[in-house]
Amino acid sequence: MSNITKQQLDVQIRWLIRRDMPEVLQIERTSFATAWTDEDFLCCLRQRNCIGMVAEANHQIVGFMIYELHKAKLHILNFAVAPEVRRMGVGKQMVLRLIDKLSQQRRNEILLDLRESNLDGQLFFRTQGFRAVRVVRCHYDDTAEDAYIMQFRLDRQSDELAPYIPQNRISDIEEAA
Repeated sequence: MSNITKQQLDVQIRWLIRRDMPEVLQIERTSFATAWTDEDFLCCLRQRNCIGMVAEANHQIVGFMIYELHKAKLHILNFAVAPEVRRMGVGKQMVLRLIDKLSQQRRNEILLDLRESNLDGQLFFRTQGFRAVRVVRCHYDDTAEDAYIMQFRLDRQSDELAPYIPQNRISDIEEAA
């Protein structure tokens, strides 16, 4: 492993606007084998409860997040950071911005589903305080791949799912940490 540490990149996080789409789509295509299309983004963002955010550095989009607002939770639908700025704190800043939107009185959890093969994503969200709470078998239409449902909660003590966490690679990593 290299001793070289990448420098923290400070970003401005703002709402996603239409003119951001070419850069967002480029990040999407370089991040995922099965990428969302322009139409996928537009269909999602037309929904009243769907929000898009981007991270911008030096007038360039370096990350994005699409999430849904629900009565008691936020659900991340899509999240990516440009490959050239990964491990520079961009994703962490976006997650912290989302966590800031939570409150004990209203929305107190964030959920997302990640492909079983997306180990980098699983480990990243683990470092941000998320944990795997459920496995959904054959979740994705394009493959028979399972999804790990990961959760962040403001109040871990009231987590009624804790006794039901399945044993899997994520829980093995958590126990070893």
